[in-house]
Amino acid sequence: MNKTIHREGKGTAKLFDERSLEADYATLSPLLTPGLRVLDVGCGTGAISKDIAAKVGSAGHVTGIDNTEYFIQSGKETYADVKNLELIYTDLFAYQPDEKFDLIVAARVLQWLNNPVEALKKMYSLLKPGGIVSILDYNHEALEWQPQPPPSMLRFYATFLRWRGDAGMNNHIAEDLPGYFEEAGFTGIVSLDADEVYKKGQPNFVNKAGIWAKVAMSKQMVEEGYIDDELRLLAIDEYTEWVENDAERMTMKLKEIRGTKPA
Repeated sequence: MNKTIHREGKGTAKLFDERSLEADYATLSPLLTPGLRVLDVGCGTGAISKDIAAKVGSAGHVTGIDNTEYFIQSGKETYADVKNLELIYTDLFAYQPDEKFDLIVAARVLQWLNNPVEALKKMYSLLKPGGIVSILDYNHEALEWQPQPPPSMLRFYATFLRWRGDAGMNNHIAEDLPGYFEEAGFTGIVSLDADEVYKKGQPNFVNKAGIWAKVAMSKQMVEEGYIDDELRLLAIDEYTEWVENDAERMTMKLKEIRGTKPA
């Protein structure tokens, strides 16, 4: 796959382990019936994959793939007791399974690729006739903060979007996915709103709204000349203080898009 924020490490793995189907991919649940063979692309540590495995039951099977080896190793240890879950360190485009899948899912993954249509075509090739692909992804250009965060974070976030755009990543991919699905050959395309809304007072508010301070922890944009380190560190400090004291609400615009491979 393509250039991303460097995400290796124990801290990032822990963040992935905190994810769940119910909290982080809730719209998918109605598709999950016993006996399905499912592929989870970009599964991270497999936290959501293991919840999918519980839904499809012992007659079903879930394969999770990710191109970060540490995440797969971590997930294999954490979810070793989930018998119908297999985690594999591989890239989507190199993956050649022996059997096709009933359902392929990818949560917050295609936003990091500069060739999302090719990724969808690859998924199409891995599906059984009549199978479904479900993609959950963001429109980063529509992020809403209430009230507005400090100017240092607004500058950092604008730079983050420019950095992504220069690398060929689509900052509003959620809006373009239906067209991408059509281009890849899918039919019966459906779009579901799945916005992440975090409000002050919720138990996870500081952690969830604080995601952008965690993003700013990476020095990748500094190393590539997009931002100076002083502004990056200022954004982290001021945004962290804002989240703890002044933030009321953050809404991340998210959609699930589904498409079917014709039978």
